[in-house]
Amino acid sequence: MEIAVLGNEEFILGFRLAGVTKVYKAEGAEVEEKLLQLIEERSIGVLAIDSSDLDKLSASARKRALESIAPVVVPVGREEGDLREKVKRAIGVDLYKTERE
Repeated sequence: MEIAVLGNEEFILGFRLAGVTKVYKAEGAEVEEKLLQLIEERSIGVLAIDSSDLDKLSASARKRALESIAPVVVPVGREEGDLREKVKRAIGVDLYKTERE
């Protein structure tokens, strides 16, 4: 399973520089259509999307994206909650868990 990124050119540039090869450029209305296509692609394990693009989706598309298990859709760009919870959701293991917990 691979990491993929969906967003405008400016958003995906940093991921390209980091070595992510599955990048999909989409802006405006095409973001929702492309997101729904990528959710169905089984080779993707984690799909990063700009949180501002996620906010612009229809309610049903947003719900589908956030409830997706494979791939896990991770909003990036502003505070979306605890990083610990994002990692746990993405890989299914709490990497931060200590022996006391």
